[in-house]
Amino acid sequence: MSSTFAGIEMGKRSLLAHSQAISTAGHNISNADTEGYSRQRVQISQYDPLYRPDLNRAETAGQIGQGISAQSIERVRDEMLDSRIVAQANQESYWSTRENYYSMIENVFNDLGESSVRSNMDKFWESWQELALYPETKAARQAVVTRGETLAESIRQQYTSLSGIGTLLNGDIEATVSQINDYAERIAALNKEISRSEAIGDKPNDLYDQRDLMVDKLSKLADITTERRDRDEFMVHVGGRVLVQGGVARGFNVEPTLDNSGYSKVVWSDTGKDVEVSGGSLGALIELRDVDLRNEIQNLNTMTMNFADLVNDIHRNGIGANSVTGLDFFVEQPFVANNMGNFDRDGDGVEDTSYIFRMTGSNTLDPQQQTGLEGTITISGHSGNIAVNYYSTDTVETIVNRINDSDGEVKAYLDRNNNLVLKGTTASSENNPDFVIRHVEDSGFFLSGYAGLLAESGEAGAYDFAQANAVNALAGVGAESISGNGGVAQYAVAPVLNPAGYVAVNSAITNDILSVAAASHSREGTVEIGDGSAALAIANIRNTQVMIGSSNTIDDYFADTLTRVGLKGEQAQVNYENQVAVMSSLENLRDSISGVNIDEELADVLKFQHGYNAAAKLVTIMDKMLDTILGLGA
Repeated sequence: MSSTFAGIEMGKRSLLAHSQAISTAGHNISNADTEGYSRQRVQISQYDPLYRPDLNRAETAGQIGQGISAQSIERVRDEMLDSRIVAQANQESYWSTRENYYSMIENVFNDLGESSVRSNMDKFWESWQELALYPETKAARQAVVTRGETLAESIRQQYTSLSGIGTLLNGDIEATVSQINDYAERIAALNKEISRSEAIGDKPNDLYDQRDLMVDKLSKLADITTERRDRDEFMVHVGGRVLVQGGVARGFNVEPTLDNSGYSKVVWSDTGKDVEVSGGSLGALIELRDVDLRNEIQNLNTMTMNFADLVNDIHRNGIGANSVTGLDFFVEQPFVANNMGNFDRDGDGVEDTSYIFRMTGSNTLDPQQQTGLEGTITISGHSGNIAVNYYSTDTVETIVNRINDSDGEVKAYLDRNNNLVLKGTTASSENNPDFVIRHVEDSGFFLSGYAGLLAESGEAGAYDFAQANAVNALAGVGAESISGNGGVAQYAVAPVLNPAGYVAVNSAITNDILSVAAASHSREGTVEIGDGSAALAIANIRNTQVMIGSSNTIDDYFADTLTRVGLKGEQAQVNYENQVAVMSSLENLRDSISGVNIDEELADVLKFQHGYNAAAKLVTIMDKMLDTILGLGA
């Protein structure tokens, strides 16, 4: 049986529901400009009727309605769309970061300025060409020295600029890690608050919005995924590993790398294992620093080392106007002071490694001559050693090319005296040193008896850098060459890390420009007047195939570098613009669903206001009806 006051109760429920709807619309209007806010709607439904269809119900014409009730307040949100945005946001941030930094790298390699390495290199070759024509003039020698100093300074400046970008990248990595940890902790804290609210049946919409906003921001920093296994456990993953699980955040740490670069690596704070992140700004920053920038610095170092080494090779064998010979034109700082390249790599106080950059055989070879030998040359590669086979019909040039075409980190060429030269290149792995020959072995006799490089063939005669005094494996150094000609292989100690930052003109030459070697030794050991053959040979290096990495000539290096940097910058720009367009479309779609429309909210306020007024009128009428009933009793 319905109550006499049922009408009053019905009106009250209607007043409360419409009041809640008006308050929610006002809340939406107030947060129209709040970042991450999703509009909310009151879910109004019919209140349970007075009678239910069971055996105890009174005989009435039907169920008696009791008005409305505000069941819940729901966010207007599309979870599938949110997932797409989270997955896409890391790509936009990734390409945005690459575009920003590649614009900086492109400025470093700008080839239009008078102070660029390319411009100064051209002037350097021209000065040697001039000296070859006028070897008797001091002015031509002074031009060689001055332009050599300018070139060395521009190379050092380019390295400094690239190194500065690396420092910026490292600082951004550390700052981004701090941001990720902050967002992770805030998400974990919000998870706790949300769980408490949900436990008592509430829907903490504003907390949901705050958590989604943190997830959106986090998705721009790393390639994250989210998962909700049950009601109380919201999870965030990075690289397939848990970053946030419910109210617990793991977080990242930064630790110094082991390669003496001064950079930091990102590790998990609890396990110390390396973090694998491939997207977002953090993924872009790590890739830019450890791959892109490292490669550009390695290429600059490679060009510098080979360029200086080739100039020095000719200059050492030339002779100056003051009859001085045997001088290197450029000088580099050696990695170790030990003249055998011995180094204590593990820091236990005992020399255990040999750092050798170049080794030169003692025998003069004919590049077109067939060797008549068969065997396998083993050299260090990107990951482990690799084998290079040679056959009896191969010429010396064929074997040299086969070594260079392999995936090894040792390159070969014949110097101006047609001696075989092996050089260490930059290492693809950060665990291996740059410009260090790590392994050379020959099962046959090409490197030993024929080229006069190794003292013995086979495994017993292999050169391996993982020991002190490894140079004793070279012909005539630690043991007599099996060629029997008494020749001694030559070698050079590896340079200090990043030789492009230390290259300079020999002070012995800057102090006396007459020491510039323009002439070559005659058969009688004298210098002919007007001889500029050494200067001409140095000038010709410009167009000589010197096997600088994948480039054939020094001019190829500049062309390859500018093309590579320009194309990567263009790729970053195009992909960033594409990602901006995709993200803009997704965000506009989300705004159309979850964003606050002021006009729509005001219309709702008016609608609910009319409903509120009608409910109030109902309460007034019911009150008058009760007054009538009570008045009859009087």
